[in-house]
Amino acid sequence: QVQLVESGGGLVQAGGSLRLSCAASGRTFSGYAMGWFRRPPGKEREFVARINWSSGSTYYADSVKGRFTISRDTAKNTVYLQMNSLKPEDSAVYYCAATGRRFALWVPAGYDYWGQGTQVTVSS
Repeated sequence: QVQLVESGGGLVQAGGSLRLSCAASGRTFSGYAMGWFRRPPGKEREFVARINWSSGSTYYADSVKGRFTISRDTAKNTVYLQMNSLKPEDSAVYYCAATGRRFALWVPAGYDYWGQGTQVTVSS
């Protein structure tokens, strides 16, 4: 079965950087969309970024555009989220997700597989 394992979270000061990794296994991901979502304290899970595994096309939430970069290494079956210029409002549990669907890719319901999440805390 598909497994997604996130790593790389932690505590960082505002303005700093972190890189999250998502190791994917269990199938070939050609044609899949791989996404990052986050759940801030007391809020719903929200879309952050996604990448098309085959084409490498990327999409971002407005709140992170220009600061975050999603990428993938097809040889390592790993998706990354490089987060720069972090703000306290970026503090959240970050989740990696995968889906073979072609629609509803901006919402959690569009994804079939999820990792366990990794905590990111940005101090002011």
